[in-house]
Amino acid sequence: MLSFPQVPQGDMYSDEPPLETELHLEQIMLLLKCLKWLWRDRTDFYAAGNLTIYYSLSKRKSEDFRGPDFFVVLDTERKTRKSWVVWEEEGKYPNFILEILSESTANTDKELKKKLYQNTFRTPDYFWFDPYTLEFAGFHLVDGKYEPLEANEQGHLWSQ
Repeated sequence: MLSFPQVPQGDMYSDEPPLETELHLEQIMLLLKCLKWLWRDRTDFYAAGNLTIYYSLSKRKSEDFRGPDFFVVLDTERKTRKSWVVWEEEGKYPNFILEILSESTANTDKELKKKLYQNTFRTPDYFWFDPYTLEFAGFHLVDGKYEPLEANEQGHLWSQ
């Protein structure tokens, strides 16, 4: 379990900007609706979109908080949150993250965020998708490094 300095308790609101495009919103809603329907009988996960993950107390966006387009945390209480605050969630980070690419975010998603999710979050599965070009890539954490996932016979990439 991670230890964090004493901080005031309470929900911190998400600090994420508006979505890039209407298509981004539709993709996030589709992911949330499908997962919540598929896991409708489960109460041991949290899924959200465009919501801030606070992982440091200093709140510098480039280093201390991020808002993935879509993420899932397993083995946690399924309840509404204003943000995901790691030190208030038993030190848990997402098990799955998906970023929806756009012209303005693709480089950040493929480089900075990929390194952050690999090295700091240690998120087991990271994916990105471009709804315009249909570029889709997935990575699984192996010995601390992301390894690209290979598509199966149907061309699908699967999260662990």
